[in-house]
Amino acid sequence: MKISKFGGLIAAASKKAALPMLKVGSITIIKRIVISFQQAGIFPIVVITGADEDEVKYQLSNYGVIFLPYEQTEQLEMLDCIKHGLRYLQGKCERVAFTPVNVPMFTPDTLIRLKNTNADIVIPAFQGQGGHPVILSEQIFPEILNYNGTDGLRGAIRLLKENTLWLPVEDTGILTSVRNVEQLQEQLAEHNNAILHPMLHMNIERETAFFNARLKLLLYLITDTHNVRKACNAMSLSYGKAWDMLNRLENELGYSVVLRRQGGRQGGNTLLTKEGYTFLSTYQQFEEEVFHFTQSRFHDLFLSSDLL
Repeated sequence: MKISKFGGLIAAASKKAALPMLKVGSITIIKRIVISFQQAGIFPIVVITGADEDEVKYQLSNYGVIFLPYEQTEQLEMLDCIKHGLRYLQGKCERVAFTPVNVPMFTPDTLIRLKNTNADIVIPAFQGQGGHPVILSEQIFPEILNYNGTDGLRGAIRLLKENTLWLPVEDTGILTSVRNVEQLQEQLAEHNNAILHPMLHMNIERETAFFNARLKLLLYLITDTHNVRKACNAMSLSYGKAWDMLNRLENELGYSVVLRRQGGRQGGNTLLTKEGYTFLSTYQQFEEEVFHFTQSRFHDLFLSSDLL
């Protein structure tokens, strides 16, 4: 099911990655990456969680991300995280932006430039050195998933070099690891300026709001899991709250959004109706158009005039 062309994948479970709760400035590195992804108009955003899953969920519970746990964290390699995420995203979007959590300082503008390319693999390069995030086309997911070499994603990409575009960028953040504390602090003010953006919280409402970003994500996850309880676990939402939201939505719209099949410990199966799927995909299109208009006008009115 594809309602969005471009998804995001953040690996935060590998022992080789830095702690996702590490703060750079006043926010954690995982939140900094999510903000950059959102500012580039990426949906869905999937976070591979490990030992810090509860803390990560607490930090990002209202940021509209999908939490995908990976339990084998003791000997987990980065490529394992990538494969886990790509398996989940396969069939859900046409391209994916991937980054490990320990590279949080790339700018949204760099990510937008990467999105605007057409190659199967796009790697940002600063002064000839490749960094993150890396763009992966759904067309080459099978090759990466079948790769069992010892050189991780780099090795898989090397086998697909004819499909790879190296995109020169003037962004040192694509190379900056959280292990380089001095460089992180040097880039902090510049990166905070780079993530300056208008934050729209869009709702649909009459007397009060009955549809928002959290409910959009819930509907999206129901199409994937066919189960409300599993959808709730993936987005850190209580089961009772989810049904309250769904019932309210249907009452306001005047038609069924989900098809309920009761039974079992997991709460039975739940599917989107044809009308529910049309509503979700139409809202996603509307949100993308509003996002692009807002970003453009914000740049023209505020940034071009040096008001911010």
